[in-house]
Amino acid sequence: METSAGTGRALRANRRRIGRGAVIGGIIAAVVSFGVGAVASGETSHRSSGLPQGDDPVHLKPADFTANINNPQWPMTVGSQWIYRVVDTSDGSVNRDVITVTPRTKLIADGIKARVVHDIVTDQGKPVEVTNEWYAQDKRGNVWYFGEHTVAFVNGRPVDNGSWEAGVDGNLPGIALPAKPKIGLTYREEYSKGVAEDQSRVLALDGQAQVPAGHFKPVLMTEDFSPIEPDVSELKFYAKGSGQAVLAVDISGGSDMEQLVSYRHATPSPRRS
Repeated sequence: METSAGTGRALRANRRRIGRGAVIGGIIAAVVSFGVGAVASGETSHRSSGLPQGDDPVHLKPADFTANINNPQWPMTVGSQWIYRVVDTSDGSVNRDVITVTPRTKLIADGIKARVVHDIVTDQGKPVEVTNEWYAQDKRGNVWYFGEHTVAFVNGRPVDNGSWEAGVDGNLPGIALPAKPKIGLTYREEYSKGVAEDQSRVLALDGQAQVPAGHFKPVLMTEDFSPIEPDVSELKFYAKGSGQAVLAVDISGGSDMEQLVSYRHATPSPRRS
């Protein structure tokens, strides 16, 4: 999570925050109540999962990774695109978020080739935040997040908004989405000390979400949180085959909601690493 000025993008973790939409208060309350129970009775958690936690160091082998991401819950075929409606419920303002999987790759400092995903948020056609994010998938199917280069526009002027790269200045990669999610499973999403320390836990495997792009069921529900913003919490909902999240809702410490409006998947090209 970054607490940078400009857009106030709490809990973006690869703008995996995606999908916040107009949600009925009673539904959110029910989801939160269910989530607390799910965590309390979690089946798998912490280091028993083998996934990174907190500031745990990791030793990754480039040969175990590919920039071609086909995780069933989060496929990112080159050319795929997602469009979101971003609502700040505190004042009713609405932004547009467009995320595109590019054909470009980036060689991360630790030697892993990652896919570049371009994310642009606009307000009435003017850019608010522009981000390039870096993802790769390991041989088990876990989608990893290796950092981002983010520029926010403040009074029309570009400023860095929490950019970081795994392998540089002690920054560590994290899990964008696990290959085999289980209720109670926890994992680090990113780690840049004092800048981005998002963590996540799996709350449910059989939820549902209604957004302009359609009704999705079952969906994987997770909660994002961070020790550097202890009062902030966000729910995310992932549907099989949709890619990215279809819905995300700030339930504490924020007022943003995003919902998936439309998406398209490009035809996969021959597999290359």
